[in-house]
Amino acid sequence: MRKSGRNSAGLVAEEPFRVLVTATAQHCLRRLPEKIVGACLEFIDGPLAANPYRLGKPLQRELAGYHSARRGAYRVVYEIDDATRTVIVVRIDHRGDVYRSR
Repeated sequence: MRKSGRNSAGLVAEEPFRVLVTATAQHCLRRLPEKIVGACLEFIDGPLAANPYRLGKPLQRELAGYHSARRGAYRVVYEIDDATRTVIVVRIDHRGDVYRSR
């Protein structure tokens, strides 16, 4: 995990967000191909944790309050809690299925 300090540009770097993966998202991961699971986990622990606002877009309507980030043909749906600097991953699925209610 990175520590706060100055980066190569001389700017203060912030700690990455803490990431929590819900039981539902874990269940989604178990159904995905192994190659996709590895890519998603690397993405979640790396770029998403570093800056969840830059990578995802805010969702609308019944999914307002959530963000969605692309990972190939798959989407990672998550909430951001600024007070605790936490990203809560709620769902990971193919783009055609991820926004459908179950």
